[in-house]
Amino acid sequence: MNSKCVIRGSINIDEFFYVKDIVHPGETISSHRLSKRAGGKGANQAVAVARAGASVALVGSVGEDGRWVVESLKDSQVDVSDIQIESSGRAVIQLTDDGENSIILFKGANYAQHPKKSLPFGPTYVLLQNEIPLEDTLAYINAAAEASSSTVTVFNPSPVPSDTEIKEFPWNKITWLIVNEREASDICQALFSGAPDINVPGSGEAACANISAYPILLRLSSQFPKTNIVCTLGAAGVLALVPSLQDSTASSDPIFLPAAKLQDGVVDTTGAGDCFTGYLVAGLMKMRDERSKVLQRKDVISILKRCVQAAGMCVEKRGALESIPHAKDVDTHAIS
Repeated sequence: MNSKCVIRGSINIDEFFYVKDIVHPGETISSHRLSKRAGGKGANQAVAVARAGASVALVGSVGEDGRWVVESLKDSQVDVSDIQIESSGRAVIQLTDDGENSIILFKGANYAQHPKKSLPFGPTYVLLQNEIPLEDTLAYINAAAEASSSTVTVFNPSPVPSDTEIKEFPWNKITWLIVNEREASDICQALFSGAPDINVPGSGEAACANISAYPILLRLSSQFPKTNIVCTLGAAGVLALVPSLQDSTASSDPIFLPAAKLQDGVVDTTGAGDCFTGYLVAGLMKMRDERSKVLQRKDVISILKRCVQAAGMCVEKRGALESIPHAKDVDTHAIS
């Protein structure tokens, strides 16, 4: 049976204000351009999974003014049968000339009560973020845990939950945790009430000694040792701790890959993390379908290389959802 992915996530209409620099507190500035695009971490990641070549369904809500977003999702081969119509969520995004962004979210329909709290028949991957009610996220995590021991739960805690939510969160039920360096640091500080303080062991020490996220990930891994942790490092690349590796290589050794080399430079970083996440889940699904459930180091490295390439291509275009590249283009760039 082919793997399926269900995402319970957000759907937004992103409003981009193009500015020279991000506005400072108390400052009024003018933007030189305004555009509206489809977005939301749930929608972005669903499109990324689909464009990476895997089967995906999105459970969420959007307003009447967002029906065009649903059509865009359908055009990307995302199953939208469980999207309900409410009042659209919004994201106000400041985008500088050099591609950096600042984002303000309005929850809108993403926090509407959605009747679907259980998993449909057959999904082997459940992908969640933190732009919907936490009770819905927890409901899907628990449903995945009860469905089957083979169900894989992937969590991208963005925006970062509150300190209380972090401390009470069932991290032990998460198979893959995907964070950026800031999110990893915030979670670590909430759990341990301070900066990470841990020895850096293993043969991967020399390669990762200068990566500030490494001791943070080690500390997190000590708290939930069965969870695979992937940390995106922006222009520096990606770092992963994968305790579920089942080959002869020591599973405690970190995996580090540099960022992809860009052809056209950074245009917009808005959807890069979601693109990376979607490609990671699709890669895991493909590996499971084509070979076996045994996770080997070389497989993870291969998947991460494709994720890094896809995210690199994503930042070379404007927008979030529409900037996510198709698998054939990613694979072509990887070969060239």
